[in-house]
Amino acid sequence: MTSGKSHIIKDWRKRCLQILGTGLAFGVYLFLLAPSLIVTPVSFGSKYELKFPPASYSLDLYRIFFSTEAWTQPLLLSLRVALSTTVIATFIAVPAAYGLVRFNFLGKKFLLALIMSPLVIPSVVFALGIYLYFSTLRLGGTTLGLIVAHTMFVIPYALVIISAGVQKLDPNLEFGAMLMGAGRLRMLMTVVLPQLYPSIAAGALFAFLISFDEVVISWFLAGPNTTTLSVKMFSAIQWEISPVIAAVSTILTAVSLVVCLINVALQKGGEQSS
Repeated sequence: MTSGKSHIIKDWRKRCLQILGTGLAFGVYLFLLAPSLIVTPVSFGSKYELKFPPASYSLDLYRIFFSTEAWTQPLLLSLRVALSTTVIATFIAVPAAYGLVRFNFLGKKFLLALIMSPLVIPSVVFALGIYLYFSTLRLGGTTLGLIVAHTMFVIPYALVIISAGVQKLDPNLEFGAMLMGAGRLRMLMTVVLPQLYPSIAAGALFAFLISFDEVVISWFLAGPNTTTLSVKMFSAIQWEISPVIAAVSTILTAVSLVVCLINVALQKGGEQSS
């Protein structure tokens, strides 16, 4: 009887801890989502005030955003920089990830630490270093400077995701393809890349999202004609309280959500195909 009671008490404690943990996790998620849950209704409010809940609902703020050159130019620049950064970072990260995972060579750890340094160095320090270095190269305030700086910053993120995908690949398939006479390049194109596309797509999506939302580096390198959307938002908050910011924030949240959903779908598709 005593052992039975102790077993019941243990089960009851375990269930209470599970309920407590679930409630705590739900509370943390709700706390993190609260700003987005508040900003989204505000973005459908009046163009004259920032108020929650809105007194009336309309699409005025979105019309102003997509019809005002002061907002559309930063949006187009951010898209151009993010797309260029994504393409360049992906082309660099794919062979780098494969080489770092599959081969051992002198200085590999140092090279890996150097590539991953943007993940460790504070963004302000990294941005300041890029600003000082690009000033001597006259890349400050240029679109090319933004693309190069963003590429340096997002490569580690893409590299981590793609490297995880390479580690899951069976090296025997690669060895078998080369044993049958395929060169390394043909083996990479016909064996590795078809299996690696979910990780490549996920790395590219995260690279796009990080570049599109990046504000610190963009702030240091921004010029009169190279103001990204995130820098424009920061400036609008600092110098004026424009209700359009709520619409921009909602759009950025929606873009982030779509990217995350696509990433989850790609990962599930990759797992099913493997």
